[in-house]
Amino acid sequence: MEKFDKFEKLDRKVEETIHEVETMDKRKFFKNSFVYAAIWAFAINLIIETLGRFPTQGPAGGISFLFHSPIVFLYNTLIIFATLVIASLFKRRVFVFTIISIFWLTVGVVNGIILTQRMTPFTVKDLSNLEDGLTIVTNYLSVPLLILIVLAIAAAVAGLVLLFIKGPQKKDRVKWKRNLAGVVLVALFAFLSTSFMIKTNLVETFFGNLAYAYRDYGVVYCFTNTWLNTGISKPSGYSQDEILDIFTKNELGSDNAMLLEKKDEDMSHPNILFLQLESFIDPKTIKSIELSQDPCPNFRRLYSQYSSGELTVPACGAGTANVEFEVLTGLSVKFFGPGEYPYKAVLTEKTGESLAYDLDSIGYTSHAIHNHRAVFYNRNTVFANMGFDTFTSLEYMQNVVKTPKNWAKDNVLTGCIKDALDSTEGRDMIYTISVQGHGKYPSEKVIENPKIEVLSAPTEELKWKYEYYVNQVYEMDEFIGQLTEELAKRDEPTVLVMYGDHIPAIDITEDDLENGNLYGTQYIIWNNFGMAKDDENLHSYQLAAHVMDMLDMQVGTIFTYQQNHKNSETYLADLKALGYDMLYGKYYIYGGTNPFKPTKLKMGVKDIKIDEVVKIGERYYIKGQNFTQYSKVTLNGKTLKTIYLGESVLGLLEDVDPEDAPNMKVSQIENKSKEILSTTE
Repeated sequence: MEKFDKFEKLDRKVEETIHEVETMDKRKFFKNSFVYAAIWAFAINLIIETLGRFPTQGPAGGISFLFHSPIVFLYNTLIIFATLVIASLFKRRVFVFTIISIFWLTVGVVNGIILTQRMTPFTVKDLSNLEDGLTIVTNYLSVPLLILIVLAIAAAVAGLVLLFIKGPQKKDRVKWKRNLAGVVLVALFAFLSTSFMIKTNLVETFFGNLAYAYRDYGVVYCFTNTWLNTGISKPSGYSQDEILDIFTKNELGSDNAMLLEKKDEDMSHPNILFLQLESFIDPKTIKSIELSQDPCPNFRRLYSQYSSGELTVPACGAGTANVEFEVLTGLSVKFFGPGEYPYKAVLTEKTGESLAYDLDSIGYTSHAIHNHRAVFYNRNTVFANMGFDTFTSLEYMQNVVKTPKNWAKDNVLTGCIKDALDSTEGRDMIYTISVQGHGKYPSEKVIENPKIEVLSAPTEELKWKYEYYVNQVYEMDEFIGQLTEELAKRDEPTVLVMYGDHIPAIDITEDDLENGNLYGTQYIIWNNFGMAKDDENLHSYQLAAHVMDMLDMQVGTIFTYQQNHKNSETYLADLKALGYDMLYGKYYIYGGTNPFKPTKLKMGVKDIKIDEVVKIGERYYIKGQNFTQYSKVTLNGKTLKTIYLGESVLGLLEDVDPEDAPNMKVSQIENKSKEILSTTE
């Protein structure tokens, strides 16, 4: 019995030891930083995908993606995991782990927020637009929400500082060799997995539709791709012979380079105007709503009378500048990295051939007009690098009326276009970008007596969004009518090309649209001299070449190519190769050097002048011409307190030395950044 008790005690002891060992193994397993990183990577990816799909699929979107595309989901998890394991190389691994986790969660949160406001997801390139984005954030987010976001950021920063100071540190020595080997193996596995995913077409490297790519391939992979995949990739076999062989000998000059300077023997060629209408589509093509009356009768009438068609654009709900780039250059932004803006990248650094440069070669003067901030999308820099002679932005406009969401109404553009035409004796090319139709569209009633009522919509919230939108379209349509009437009165031949840059950033699906195309708008080629009607569906990068073909005009590299080689079997490949050569390559098509120099871009077509400085009592008043609400008195580069009293008078609200008074100038100041755009002589 005693022996039995001893055996029983021994057996109990063995069981306890086994249990202890098993428990220890489990603890070690869960304490292992790589295992923890894998579990946490899975959780982070689930959160990111849930946030990204919430606007369309609700809270179950992440789970749905996991079960619908498990391999793609796990691949995205692997990317996060490969970054989290880096923490194992540090003694403060909890701190590093937290930093990396916050980064990915921030990507998810920001992407989710952006997708609730527009239809284009968050990309690395959006970080280059951060300054612009901050200037319009109040148009999208309420002040209380902004305060909450700021407080959350402040709390996060404070928490990170505290974690760095008080957080745990690994007391024993970091096992560098083992951990580094693990990190390298994970990175190698992620690389090989990426190669496998691409080869098996489970993911793509080219995103024809950014929103769909994020939906199908995952937020993490796509976001990372927008960081690693930039510019236009070098074509296989890139050489001088390959580039020059794209064209025939007749299309090149005697020096075996593109002939850029051409004599225009037909002086009857018209003024060429482009009008890019912000978020403009025909609301009657939206099947899910019913309206009280036609919101765009002028546009629809002109669409039936003049050359017109469907226009496929590269943007959906946002991305105005990329549509602009395609029309002006004839190049597709699909050649660039996903989500990339050439206006924020290559065109800030160098010149690029455009319609402005090409028409300048035959005597045109090129003007840009935009009823929004000059610095938005770097336009005040980019337009000089694209060959424009003048740029009239919001800061140079008078009597501007704003929408309830604080965007400038488009009716101000009629006078600006007229001023640009009147500023020269010869022919003009004018590129106008409107802004009135811009989101965010309010989810509550803000227009008391709307001209157009939405009689039915899928939800109450959508009803008010659409009602606001269609009433902006109504006013934009009135502007179209006024502009065409004004142009019809002029005795000089004129072509006006009108088109929407993208669909509005409302919760629109393919099923909501008659054409089922989220990347489709419409264009019209109005004219006042009886051009034959020629309807054709186009991509936005083909639009300018099509217009010039109708006018029997052929200038420039890309437009010559578009006109003569659009039916080539290698059309897109050669177009991409030309884009690379012209923007990133060795300029073979130009004979080895970039022939384009930045223009001395004049801000505004009307000269802002000081006629005299007078002192009445204790105050100075500056009398002059063409002042706007953005005009400020400056002295030696310093902006003085100024009150706008009218187009010809500014008041100075601070004292200056009488000896300095004659040295005062007037500058146009950008409201948000306080950048000086121009200053009187």
